[in-house]
Amino acid sequence: MLLADTAATIPAVRRLPHTAAFWAVTATLAFLLFASSAPSPLYVVYQQRWHFSPLTLTSVFAVYVLALLVALVFAGSLSDRVGRRPVLLGALSVQLVAMVLFGVAHGVGMLFAARIVQGFATGVATGALSATLIDLAPERRPHLGALLSAAAPPMGLALGALGSGLLVQYGPDPLRLVYWLLVVVFALAIAVVYAMPETVRATHGWTSALMPRIGVPPEARTAFLAVTPVLIATWALGGLYLSLGPSLAIALLHTTSHVTGGLVIVALTATGSATAILTRAGHPERVLLGGAAMLALGVGVTLLGLNTETTALFFLGSVVAGVGFGAGFSGAFKTVVALAPPTERASLIAAIYVLSYLGFALPAVAAGVAVSHAGLLPTTNVYGSVVAALALAAMGLTLARRIRAE
Repeated sequence: MLLADTAATIPAVRRLPHTAAFWAVTATLAFLLFASSAPSPLYVVYQQRWHFSPLTLTSVFAVYVLALLVALVFAGSLSDRVGRRPVLLGALSVQLVAMVLFGVAHGVGMLFAARIVQGFATGVATGALSATLIDLAPERRPHLGALLSAAAPPMGLALGALGSGLLVQYGPDPLRLVYWLLVVVFALAIAVVYAMPETVRATHGWTSALMPRIGVPPEARTAFLAVTPVLIATWALGGLYLSLGPSLAIALLHTTSHVTGGLVIVALTATGSATAILTRAGHPERVLLGGAAMLALGVGVTLLGLNTETTALFFLGSVVAGVGFGAGFSGAFKTVVALAPPTERASLIAAIYVLSYLGFALPAVAAGVAVSHAGLLPTTNVYGSVVAALALAAMGLTLARRIRAE
């Protein structure tokens, strides 16, 4: 009731036009993910200054993902009950606090705290922002909201890694400047959300929205099992790049440029975002099969580049793997969701994201443990080989399911 009462007591202000609010929310979603990848080029700097292990590095990454996952599962539909604006105002305020924590951090403990707070804020805000985009989509282009809600996050990840890398390389106070700039960005975002039109009427019983709804309906179980390997493979590769990607670039390609470390992430995530947009009209199973093949090929080229210390091959492989990332995930997502009855679709989507985010976080932690014992290159070789094998397994399972259906 408290959140609902808060929504009701927000005083009337002059609201933004729908079009302006739509694009402002798109930018907010992109900056939310910009902030989530901003620490990635800094991990190497943190590690050098604060002398912590690769396991600690990947754990800092993983706690963010796990906090995001918990928030998404328990509060992902909260804005459906209390309204978009109250949820976004709260989540963006928490995100601003996380940026301040990053800005004042002087050790690993504060870094963990900042990432947990950031993960929680991102998990709550992502669902509400995506829903708001769909609510505010232009009447003449009703699918634009769903498209941007899928494309803005990976593009934000790419820009965050690149922007942070540039500031670390060329700006003053490399450990903090990006976070103080983001404090300003999220303060502006809070003002924008306060002025945007509300698209949902608050209802009673908002506590029921905090109950997790996760499940795979019988109609989709065979397909879900078939695409599980590619869901894990795509997000595990993303986890490797966002946690250890800059370390790979600096240690194995013998570069001291933090911009290069950021570009490693851009090569994967920006390509993935563009591919998801370009393949949106394709048949989901064909997109999935092509994506899985490109993922396996891209990982193979990437490993060849790392083992031969060839920068061009490393980046080429990352771009090809990015194509596989975007097509593989979007194809798998659409293949499974299309089989669910409307009344069970939300719980299926939750199951997909739970699996994906676990694949995003847990393999990266395992890689951190392995790096401490076996070294960076051997760990990457094994990790990449497993990702490629999972992608190929998804192809085989999907083809087998198609043959049985015929």
